[in-house]
Amino acid sequence: MHIAWLGKKAPFCGNVTYGLEVTHALRERGHQISFFHFDSESEGSEEVSLPYLYKSTIYTLPAPRSAKVLIQALQDLRPDIVHASLALSPLDFVLPEICADLDIPLVATFHLPFDAKRRNLTSSTQQFTYQIYAPSLAEYNQVIVFSDIQKDLLNRLGVPQSRLTVIPNGVDPDRYTPGYSQIKTDLQCERLFLYQGRVAVEKNVEALLKAWQRLAFPPQCKLAIVGDGPLAPLLKATYGNCQNVAWLGYIADEQRRIEILRGTDVFILPSLVEGLSLSLLEAMSCGVPCLATDVGADGEVVSGGAGIAIDANHVVNQLITLLPLFVDHPELGAIIGRKARLRVLERYTLDRNITQLEELYLSLLARQKEHFVVY
Repeated sequence: MHIAWLGKKAPFCGNVTYGLEVTHALRERGHQISFFHFDSESEGSEEVSLPYLYKSTIYTLPAPRSAKVLIQALQDLRPDIVHASLALSPLDFVLPEICADLDIPLVATFHLPFDAKRRNLTSSTQQFTYQIYAPSLAEYNQVIVFSDIQKDLLNRLGVPQSRLTVIPNGVDPDRYTPGYSQIKTDLQCERLFLYQGRVAVEKNVEALLKAWQRLAFPPQCKLAIVGDGPLAPLLKATYGNCQNVAWLGYIADEQRRIEILRGTDVFILPSLVEGLSLSLLEAMSCGVPCLATDVGADGEVVSGGAGIAIDANHVVNQLITLLPLFVDHPELGAIIGRKARLRVLERYTLDRNITQLEELYLSLLARQKEHFVVY
């Protein structure tokens, strides 16, 4: 198949990782990928640059002529499928009309974070975004979501069940495996706690730092913060004197990130909203016990003993209670870590999810052929 993939390559975020991982896996299976993304110039013959006025990790503002560039490129390339990894761009709302005019089946992956319980301002804002997107999503041929919870939410907002398909994030368990790590030696500690992700309001990293500050663990326990973002300078200034915190910043080297995960005793994700965290799945695949708030699909991922779900409204108090248990009872972490990796192997492998994606593409193409036979 020839797939026109509309996604992001910069700035770095979960959407970027998702697009690169999935398109690489599809190419490995012999599919042709034309990667459309907002940039000033293409990096190769398999890329199409769309002009833009502004882009960030949160949203993108296309240039006025971007739709024309997109239409012309699709007419020239004639892909079998258009797959849009949606990233808060006005172009998202006109794609159904463009693809309908060109008779190309259109798939969306809608991985905007959410909290179905609407417990705070951040989750309420995300719910509003879902309400804005729902009428347009109903016009896509298929919309991929990461969990049944997200599917039910969009269905309540008017997107037909028949248009929604659950295909969660996936990781390569042959790359993300338990193994040797030197990170504790590098950080001079015996017990290592880890947050990995963007340092932004919705990730609620400050709640983790507040809990860590109040726990006052001995020097042999350390908290590592891997990632960067708009709140990083403020949090460093506010909690700069907080004992035993290692600010490691953004780490581009995947092998180094895997080494850090392998040496981690507890992974913590205190988010206010989520889709399905790839960092969480990577940690679980490495056999790391995880504490994650029950937002988005993350609570579903760690259910049944594969991790510990915590209430997004009471992160500080719950971490103060839970984190010492993993220091005093390391066997608890070992048990949960084994269950975590098993959960990934059962439900969240990249290979399994790419197979589901291929099946979805084929069903849409078969439906298109039936349409032409009838009419």
